[in-house]
Amino acid sequence: MDAKVAESGKGAVDAGKERVIIFDTTLRDGEQSPGASMNLEEKLQVAELLDEMGVDVIEAGFPIASNGDFEAVAEIGRRVKNAVVCGLARAGNADIDRAGEALKTARQSRIHTFIGTSPLHRKFQLQLSEDEVFDRVVSSVTRARGFTDNVEWSPMDATRTEHDFLCRVVEAAIKAGATTINIPDTVGYSTPEEFGALIRMLIERVPNSDKAIFSTHCHDDLGMAVANSLAGVSAGARQIECTINGLGERAGNAALEEVVMAIRTRSDIMPFITGIDTRMLMRASKLVSAVTAFPVQYNKAIVGQNAFAHESGIHQDGVLKNAQTYEIMRPEDVGVKATSLVLGKHSGRHAFKEKLRELGYELGDNAFNDVFRRFKDLADRKKQVWDDDIVALVEDEVAAAAEAVKVVALTVIAGTGGPQKAIVTLDVAGRHETREATGNGPVDATFNAIKMILPHAGRLSLYQVHAVTEGTDAQAEVSIKLEENGRMVMARSADPDTLVASAKAYVSGINKMATRRGKAAPEAIAAEGA
Repeated sequence: MDAKVAESGKGAVDAGKERVIIFDTTLRDGEQSPGASMNLEEKLQVAELLDEMGVDVIEAGFPIASNGDFEAVAEIGRRVKNAVVCGLARAGNADIDRAGEALKTARQSRIHTFIGTSPLHRKFQLQLSEDEVFDRVVSSVTRARGFTDNVEWSPMDATRTEHDFLCRVVEAAIKAGATTINIPDTVGYSTPEEFGALIRMLIERVPNSDKAIFSTHCHDDLGMAVANSLAGVSAGARQIECTINGLGERAGNAALEEVVMAIRTRSDIMPFITGIDTRMLMRASKLVSAVTAFPVQYNKAIVGQNAFAHESGIHQDGVLKNAQTYEIMRPEDVGVKATSLVLGKHSGRHAFKEKLRELGYELGDNAFNDVFRRFKDLADRKKQVWDDDIVALVEDEVAAAAEAVKVVALTVIAGTGGPQKAIVTLDVAGRHETREATGNGPVDATFNAIKMILPHAGRLSLYQVHAVTEGTDAQAEVSIKLEENGRMVMARSADPDTLVASAKAYVSGINKMATRRGKAAPEAIAAEGA
């Protein structure tokens, strides 16, 4: 790949630095996080943003897992303009054929096939001998090459695999036609020194290692996914598999934003570049957080709310004199604006539209009008409107637009003197349904009223409230998790009224449950309790 990239957001221009390929698996490994499932439209939004941001390879899904995954991989292949679109497949003919079929629409395609190689996986999961695993490596890579000349192979649980056997299967995969060899730390077991040594050992010992690009795929069970990935690159790997916000199974994956900014910021010890437009990192983080309903922790590196915030008097004094005293990156380099308080109730439509553009949003006329109306309502209720308030308004509007059922009105009676009561009106298939219910508190009463309109078997396993910004007039952001038949959905919503935000989040969760069952239409949701 060409080492030269654009100025400003896309890493330093330096033809002497080697390019590290960024392989994003948010839509595959990230979506495997319990409760993080995305619908097709949400996946397309994420994929198109990743493509615009400069991600080299987008792992779009696991085509044989479901018809939905197959359709998502195919549609992403049609939409993506620059990135290679990748589909995951186990070491079996059906998996590989299904991936090949899904990727027919892609301008550039890759099949990523894998099999467990560690003693634990061979004995307990696969119940195969070393020779049987070896044969499947060869046959799966060979079959994948029948669909594309861009084949990636992974020895699952590589960091707990015997070195001699690992070298043997890596050599065989390359000989069979694999062009990328990915070394997964599947259970986040390794340490940076150990993982770097493993990559170095493979490159030195495998005779045909120069015929393939080595890759890292590190999980964060011990909090070392990013460090292990960077150690792998320093040892010779030239691809990093990662996800936005570090999303992924269990403790997650290496975070794309952390990997990219570490390479950019510490180019003195890591002479590499990526093709990522880092100015889009915050936008990508917020989008993934919104569509998965997984909030980003405040002190998260690079994209956390406090990543460029300073409260200590000593720190504030230093930053005012020279930002570099306490900031090793410029906020604008990751898409964070230096100022937060910019708009109020006297702001006009033009100023608001410019602010949305600064924050990375382009809305159609109807959506803009709805968000602007909600902004004016919020500005009347709050003394100060911050960037995070505006982002919450937009994300809530985008999510609500896709909902089959919407909250129309809510009245709650609460206090110490009597039972808590809620009256809820929902828009279901164009008609308004109103119910009244009591409960053990105003939120419980609200949810009981909603459940009377939309009966369901989901169990509420998480209810969480946090303030979008500071102050008693801050918007409340409510996150909920519903579980049904062993499956989970996450949903969230924001509103200055905590109870309204709670109602909207609960309805959003019910919408998502219905969508996962293939009943997205409002009349289908309403019919569930009939």
